[in-house]
Amino acid sequence: MKQLQKMALLQLLLENIVLLLLPLLALTFSCCDAATLKLHAHHADGGLSLSRRELLHRMAARSKARAARLLSASGSARVDPGPYANGVPDTEYLVHLAIGTPPQPAQLILDTGSDLVWTQCRPCPATTCFSQALPYLDLSNSSTFGVLPCNQPMCDNLAWSSCGKHSWGNQTCVYVYSYGDSSITTGHLNADTFTFAAADGSGGQVSVPDLAFGCGLFNNGIFESNETGIAGFGRGALSLPSQLKVDNFSYCFTDITRPEPSSILLGLPANLYGDAGGVVQSTPLVQNFSSLELYYLSLKGITVGSTRLPIPESTFALKQDGTGGTIIDSGT
Repeated sequence: MKQLQKMALLQLLLENIVLLLLPLLALTFSCCDAATLKLHAHHADGGLSLSRRELLHRMAARSKARAARLLSASGSARVDPGPYANGVPDTEYLVHLAIGTPPQPAQLILDTGSDLVWTQCRPCPATTCFSQALPYLDLSNSSTFGVLPCNQPMCDNLAWSSCGKHSWGNQTCVYVYSYGDSSITTGHLNADTFTFAAADGSGGQVSVPDLAFGCGLFNNGIFESNETGIAGFGRGALSLPSQLKVDNFSYCFTDITRPEPSSILLGLPANLYGDAGGVVQSTPLVQNFSSLELYYLSLKGITVGSTRLPIPESTFALKQDGTGGTIIDSGT
């Protein structure tokens, strides 16, 4: 498809969503310093009663299929996508939180490779949204919800929206957001109260008002019914850690065969040096000015067991033109 055709299609999608927003009120966006927060995460295959071998096989199939799609999109060398190329999503872990007042549950893909937080919302036609087990987020039932107008800074952080660089003058912040695996979400940018678990072990909850998130009305990709959207944990301004104004976060994934949830900590408890009983290993993050939202590492090599794989160090290097490099991507 030619670039002009793509732009015309995006504009058509955005204009259709604007029509759905006419009854909604705009909200002035503001955010505050968040308390210490905790998120619970479950493996995407949790509850399927699969053996460890089957779980590992599905994880490998997802990774292989994702690599094939990414290389195909970039025109690079081909990789056999395996038997699950068209049927297995990239998701590995889902985080649980709630949005709105009163809180409505959402199960979002944990993704350190992007920054937008979004979930599917009503009205969500079957022709433009994927099927999900949880009810679609109903913003009409939230007393703290509002649509963000174009004069709010958060809209400036979107590459494609009805405001800013790719604008036709509409005053409601409507977005188009795409991913490396060709998934896409289109909807309106809102602000509402998010509810998390408290990290102090009390079993209580912490509510944070006015967090920006996307309300997806046109969503396309390989999604499962236990997912409602994506939680961006990248370095960009729209990500959950950035909006919560926390300097650090950490996650510890439990064994994929165990029913216990994994934990994601945001804020002071996420400091791994604070309560460490032994030596803490660390490596610096590298910044790529072509992709500021991603977490790049300076990878030198890979060892399996005691054998160092014969891969040149230059294979993993970040090049001056912004290509190459190695990122931490929890979405896969």
